[in-house]
Amino acid sequence: MAAMLRSTLIRNVSPHVRILEGKYLQLQFSHLGRSKFTSTQRLNQESVTAGGTSNIEHDNSTREHPMPVLDLSFNSAKEAYRSKTTPELLRALFVFNMCSIPFLVNNNKIILKWSRKVLGKKLFCNIMKATFYGHFVAGEDQITIRPVVNNNRKFGVKSILDYSVEEDLSAKEAKEAELKSCAPPDLEPLSAQGPSDESPQVPQPRTVDRKRKRKNPPDALRFQAHEEFLDRREGVVSARTYFYEDEAKCDENLQTFKDCIDAVAGAVPDGSGFIAIKMTALGRPQFLLELSEVITSWRNFFEKFARDKTKFSEEDFKTTLNDFGVQVTRDDRKRWFALLDVTCDGEVDLLDWDNLLDMNTQMGRHLVVPNVKTGELQPLVASLQVEEEEQLNQMLSRLNEIAEYAIKKNVRVMVDAEQTYFQPAISRLTIEMMRKFNKEKSVIFNTYQCYLKKAFTSVTHDLELSKREDFYFGAKIVRGAYMEQERERAATIGYEDPIQPTFNSTTHSYHSVMEEIMTQINHRPKGRIAVMVASHNEDTVRFCVEKMKDNSIGPQDRLICYGQLFGMCDHISFPLGQAEYSVYKYVPYGPVEEVLPYLSRRAMENRGVLKKVKKEKRLLWQELRRRLKSGELRYNPMKISA
Repeated sequence: MAAMLRSTLIRNVSPHVRILEGKYLQLQFSHLGRSKFTSTQRLNQESVTAGGTSNIEHDNSTREHPMPVLDLSFNSAKEAYRSKTTPELLRALFVFNMCSIPFLVNNNKIILKWSRKVLGKKLFCNIMKATFYGHFVAGEDQITIRPVVNNNRKFGVKSILDYSVEEDLSAKEAKEAELKSCAPPDLEPLSAQGPSDESPQVPQPRTVDRKRKRKNPPDALRFQAHEEFLDRREGVVSARTYFYEDEAKCDENLQTFKDCIDAVAGAVPDGSGFIAIKMTALGRPQFLLELSEVITSWRNFFEKFARDKTKFSEEDFKTTLNDFGVQVTRDDRKRWFALLDVTCDGEVDLLDWDNLLDMNTQMGRHLVVPNVKTGELQPLVASLQVEEEEQLNQMLSRLNEIAEYAIKKNVRVMVDAEQTYFQPAISRLTIEMMRKFNKEKSVIFNTYQCYLKKAFTSVTHDLELSKREDFYFGAKIVRGAYMEQERERAATIGYEDPIQPTFNSTTHSYHSVMEEIMTQINHRPKGRIAVMVASHNEDTVRFCVEKMKDNSIGPQDRLICYGQLFGMCDHISFPLGQAEYSVYKYVPYGPVEEVLPYLSRRAMENRGVLKKVKKEKRLLWQELRRRLKSGELRYNPMKISA
């Protein structure tokens, strides 16, 4: 029955979709969801925060100055720069002015390279510390960053530490690394010519015609390597990119993340600290591509059954089977529907459907298609080779190790979003981590990119899953970092653009997501949902603050927090923090010469937001004039009582 249904679905619904066979799915989900991510009672006990049920802690230290009323116009220069010395204000003004000069920004890599050669290492590093490095980076190591972290905390702003050392690979080196890690050895990468015009065939196992060209439909091509987009840094300035070299490099990245956890635990010992990780740093990206294709294909099947609805009944199921031409007995149909209806409520929704990917249901063995030569049913993709299996196990083990180590050190983990062809797998694996580790509080946070057309659906789906399975929901809500690259890739390969059509539609998506989250917060026990609004957009921050009031969510509840980058948008971060809202800065650190790629991206990002930079420069001048007139040029924030 199952094989018949699967074969018919392949013919009638999506004959070109590649679904991985049971052994691969079992490796992904039984190891990850049921075995790899199993935290001990001791770790769960250690994960309870000092505040009991509160998810996001805050420094309630008394300060010499009274708490200001939050000015939602974000025009208060005095509150914005209360934590800064006058030399720091002058440095910020200099840096923002330099970021406004197109020639300097466009050629920043060449300028930095030649400056290093001409000035020598020592003088170059000193100049960088007095300018760009000093403004955008907190320090070189875990020790030197502590004064910055502690000073910010006195003014209501906490830290998410990020070891920002990046390899400065050439475009050629980046493409070679990506090709090696994302394109299976039996398939050639897609060419610039895009999908073939020939009629696509049912894909066969990888052992057949190992150097074949892909002839899959455009949507399936989305999850395959394309030679024009092998350098994932192109068109991306606000996010770091990891390239796979080998397993040893992944182990090195694992240790770096653990060192960051130690740094957070040392600098922020009360359990309110975060680190951010990327899954592409911890394993072969090919696995994320293949798993993303499985998840997306499986959900596409659900949409065929649901037909523009959020769920379908047994009668709907019967009708769809008839439309597909599947002839089954009444008893077989009822048994199949009973398997689908995980919650036994007489209807199948997306959560029920997704549960079939859990190998407790042993569905993988049914994911087969007929061989066009022999007529026999066989898996769409043959089992992973022994070496690939071991690499995948190591990737899952690294994720598990980070989660357990973070719980032990009382630090929370944010899993960053990445490109859409990786994201279904990243989100699914993050949810599996939540299931196992978010039992006492929100330890693991997923990231949702609101410029994606399916952002609202993804958030509501995962919120409902956390409610149904009774785990804490943690999320970081962002606009997104890969828009230009994603649009170009979709147009070149020929699949639907996943990005919202306009800036306003992205804003509407972001606001809709936050409204739904705040509604859910009020329908659940306090503390079950913790969310970070990660945005530099004043209108979005203002909207969320006002919606918190509308939903009776106070700053002291520590359920909604706000996040911005270190060295940017202080006029938003510090007034929020000093008005008792929970606020974080992404705080990068690392040796001067090894964070130059990070500094290059920050310069380019500020060039792209000249309107915001113009306002920050105006406020910096305003505060400098105020201090000059009031005789506060020697103002020292370190002397303010903590």
